[in-house]
Amino acid sequence: MLRKFKISIDGTQYMVEMEEIGAPTPTPADAVAAPAPAAATSAAPAGATSQTAPMPGKIIDVQVNVGDTVNVGDPVMVLEAMKMENQIIAESAGTIASIAVAKGDMVNPGDELFSIA
Repeated sequence: MLRKFKISIDGTQYMVEMEEIGAPTPTPADAVAAPAPAAATSAAPAGATSQTAPMPGKIIDVQVNVGDTVNVGDPVMVLEAMKMENQIIAESAGTIASIAVAKGDMVNPGDELFSIA
């Protein structure tokens, strides 16, 4: 399959056609065989407040364990985004009810990180 691209080099625009090589062509059998993605489930127990990732990034440190008591503003984990380390702090006081991520996990905005009961 030929694909067309417009590129700009030093202010001059060029039209380029490229052939895609080596990419497998999906067949109807492949589409049927692919499993449906599992529905995301919350690890937060009933009554717990879930705290989510504010931005995409990688969890580089988890500083608490399930059962630990935290106060508002206590550091809970470190999220690396765009080569910057961001402290994820507790937004409410209580006990860590669940931790939904581990060190090294990649997260997206809105992904659950932990819950506080």
